[in-house]
Amino acid sequence: MDLRDTIRTIPDYPKPGIMFRDITTLLGDARAFRQAVDAMVQPFAGAKIDKVAGIEARGFILGGAVAHQLSAGFVPLRKKGKLPHKTVSVEYALEYGVDAMEMHHDAVSEPERVLLIDDLIATGGTAEAAIKLLRGGGAQIVAAAFVVDLPDLGGVDRLRALGVDVQVLVEYAGH
Repeated sequence: MDLRDTIRTIPDYPKPGIMFRDITTLLGDARAFRQAVDAMVQPFAGAKIDKVAGIEARGFILGGAVAHQLSAGFVPLRKKGKLPHKTVSVEYALEYGVDAMEMHHDAVSEPERVLLIDDLIATGGTAEAAIKLLRGGGAQIVAAAFVVDLPDLGGVDRLRALGVDVQVLVEYAGH
C-alpha cells in the first residue's frame, strides 16, 4: 500500500498557499496505520530503545504505538502549561513569534536512548526544540522518525546537521 494514498491534502489550510498534509485519514485506516507504525519500528527493532518521545499531538498517537512495539517507555512532549508535574522547557521560534515545549523534569535521564516521533517535518524547528529538550535531560537521540517530510523546507537537513539520523515514510516535494 502506498501510504501517500491514505493522507488527505487540504489546500489553503491554515492559510492560503499551504497544502496541509492531514494524517488523520491514515490513522483511520487500520491497514495504513499498522503499516506506518511497522515502518517506523522496523529500523529500530533490536536497537535497545529506552524511550520514545512524541511531539504533541499526532506524535502521541504514533509514538505510543511505536513505543509499545519496541517495548519502550513513552515521553510526551507538550505545549507549555499542559503537564501536571515539575517540567523543563525550551523555547523555539515560529514563523510569527515564539512557542515553548515542555516535558517532565524526570522524563529522561542519562544515558537513555530515545527515538523522537512526529507525524510531519517541515522546517524542523519543533523537532530541533524537542531534540534540545531531550538532550538537556541527558538522553541520547538515536533517531527521529516522521510519516511525512516536506523536503523543500529543509527540516530533515536541519536535524541531520545536529547529528540526528532521520527516517521518513513519505515525501511531498513542493509541499
